[in-house]
Amino acid sequence: MENRVSSIKTIDIVQISLMAAITFIATSVIHIPTFMGVLHLGDSMIFLSAILFGRKKSAISSAVGMCLFDLMTGYTMWAPFTFVIKGVMGYIAGSIAYRKNYEGNNSFNNIFAFAMAGIWMIVAYYIGGAVILTFISKDFALTQALIISLKDIPTNILQVVGGIILALPLITALKTKINR
Repeated sequence: MENRVSSIKTIDIVQISLMAAITFIATSVIHIPTFMGVLHLGDSMIFLSAILFGRKKSAISSAVGMCLFDLMTGYTMWAPFTFVIKGVMGYIAGSIAYRKNYEGNNSFNNIFAFAMAGIWMIVAYYIGGAVILTFISKDFALTQALIISLKDIPTNILQVVGGIILALPLITALKTKINR
C-alpha cells in the first residue's frame, strides 16, 4: 500500500476557517428577517472568498459560514439547504472567476461569475422554500408552496446585488494590498 500525504495544508485550513468565520460574522451583524428567510451581507464574503481563494476554499468556507448562521440564529430548518446552496454558490463564483486565464483579475468576468452564482442561489432557495413548505412543514400543497416561495425572490435578488456592490471594492482593495 502506498502511504499518501494529504494535499490539504495548514494554510488551507486557516484560510477556510478564517473565511467561514468572516462569512458568519458578515451574515450575523446585519440581517433582516424576510418572509421565509433573511436578508444579509454574507454573500459579499462568498464573492470575496471566491476571488481570494478560488472555488474549493470558497465552497467550503461559504457552506460552513452560512450554515453556522442558520444553526445559531434559529433557521435550523434551512441549514442543510444553505450548506449545499452556499457551497455551490462559492464554487460557481470561483470556477467562473478563474476560468481561462482570468485568475480572478478581470472585473467584468468577476461580475459575471457573481451574477451566475447569484442566479443559482435565487433559484435554489426558491426550490428549497417550496420543499420546506410542502414536505417538511406540510402546510401547503406543492403548487401553493411554489407560489408562496416567490415572495423571497426580490429579497434574494437584492441580497445578490448588494453582495456584488460590497464585494467589488473590497476585492480591489485587498488584491491591491496583496500584490504590493
